[in-house]
Amino acid sequence: MPQILLFNGSPHPSGNTAQALGVVGEELKSHGIATEFIQLGGQPIRGCLGCRKCWERLDGHCVIASDPINAYLDKMIASDGFVIGSPVYTANVTSEVKAFIDRTNFVAKANGFLFKGKIGAPVVVGTKAGMMPAYSAIQYMFGISQMVSVGSIHWNLAVGKFPGDIWKDAEGIESFRVLGRNIAELLLMKKA
Repeated sequence: MPQILLFNGSPHPSGNTAQALGVVGEELKSHGIATEFIQLGGQPIRGCLGCRKCWERLDGHCVIASDPINAYLDKMIASDGFVIGSPVYTANVTSEVKAFIDRTNFVAKANGFLFKGKIGAPVVVGTKAGMMPAYSAIQYMFGISQMVSVGSIHWNLAVGKFPGDIWKDAEGIESFRVLGRNIAELLLMKKA
């Protein structure tokens, strides 16, 4: 059965970003796609050291073993793709998402582009500004990882400040639903 990982880059496990990912996940499940929700935000994730040890070791893991990145890498490699969600923090992704993107992408590239051909999609929640830089930061990873980026009827964004506010953004919610359907359709075509 195809599987998509849903990474919540918000430190709030039931906040707007988690709810947005939940909409995508429910749509995926309704089409027979397995999902796994991973709470990334709030985890003690170190930034990339730029040590290039992943280019020397070539074992599909980061030399930093004191945080969950290597476990995430194992799951990412075994999956069919992943959705990375983030709220907007100072016009960009959270620090955990940035460290996650830098380290997993670097290891994947060093080991022969481990994410090549996998599905990727960003999901971003914000209030007034900064959603597009956050969206782009996630999207850049998919491009340089040779992944297949999936879109929707609009960018995968929703407006919300307090938990539950995104449900007032009908266009955002519909965009997440369509994103889930588009991911499912693509996965089912790839598996056929």
